[in-house]
Amino acid sequence: MKAISILRTTAWTGLLMPLVLGAQAAMAEPLVYVPLGGENKIVAIDAAKNEIVDTISGLAAVHGLAGTPDGRFLIAGSFETRARDGEAVAKPAGVSEDEHAAHHGAAPANAKADAGVSTVSVIQTADGSVVRRIDVPGAVHHVAVSPDGRFAVVTHPNDGAISAIDLESYELVATVATGPLPNYATFGPNGDRLFVSNAGNDTVSEVDTTRWIVRSNAVVGSSPEHVVLADDGATLYVNNVEDGTISVLDVGDRKVVKTIPIGSTLHGIDLSDDGRTLFVAALGDDKVVAVDLGTGGDRSASLAPAPYHLAVVSGTGKLYVSSADQPKIWVMDQRNLEILGEIPIGGKGHQMVQGAGG
Repeated sequence: MKAISILRTTAWTGLLMPLVLGAQAAMAEPLVYVPLGGENKIVAIDAAKNEIVDTISGLAAVHGLAGTPDGRFLIAGSFETRARDGEAVAKPAGVSEDEHAAHHGAAPANAKADAGVSTVSVIQTADGSVVRRIDVPGAVHHVAVSPDGRFAVVTHPNDGAISAIDLESYELVATVATGPLPNYATFGPNGDRLFVSNAGNDTVSEVDTTRWIVRSNAVVGSSPEHVVLADDGATLYVNNVEDGTISVLDVGDRKVVKTIPIGSTLHGIDLSDDGRTLFVAALGDDKVVAVDLGTGGDRSASLAPAPYHLAVVSGTGKLYVSSADQPKIWVMDQRNLEILGEIPIGGKGHQMVQGAGG
């Protein structure tokens, strides 16, 4: 396994060699990048071999991760905070980068005053180097990148807000209060809207990204966390962790049009390539559930212990599912939920991102 250690930071971007990009584009199978939280690194998995082929080290408490649409960069958020003068600060009670217990309770009243800053790293996928580091106010949980690659948004659960970074200037352009415990964010297909789940008050906020203001809030189920948006941008699927349901949100009407019961505590969620099947990690029931969105029927497969983050590996027919209790990823067949294998990853896998071929 080739290890890529992040030991340098450069102030430039956009100078990738055309030959490197051409070589990546020619590969048939993608890489899947997995941040390992307390292990302070990201591993890259070749989806053809289901093996780790690269390791990007030196990223403190990396939990949130997203990629730019062109595959050139990863945007990595840290759950570790420090004072603005560089001194480490204590995390709020009950919060760690791996367990992020803030999912299920209100942040301390003094969280904003004590939260300090964390670092968002822009990583060049060609060689694993950090091309820029940007400080943001508070610990970062999850990350999203706009469809045009212009903006990265990170969620701050302990501060009730999101931050937006301009990826052309690397400037922090906005910090927007959305609600208590914002967990996950996803952009609409045109990039002018952003949807943020607020686990602390059971809402999803719609953010206008042209002005960086909250336009509306929709009430969903109990403790909404991960979300996934249909390709047409009309329907948002929201996993309600505490009541074990999926809210089907019509984003135009801002109303829940259907509630899908799954089981007990939920976590990861994703859509199949054709958008017809919704995959859900039912962590509390040790199973993965596939919901046929056309018929409403579902099928499930036992998966223990504690299926956690989940990602469809587009174009491969595979589903990657990490475990909250063991340092591995299960490889599943999307069609029948058969377990095809396991990948040892050396830590707990968080927000997985599919990139270009390896």
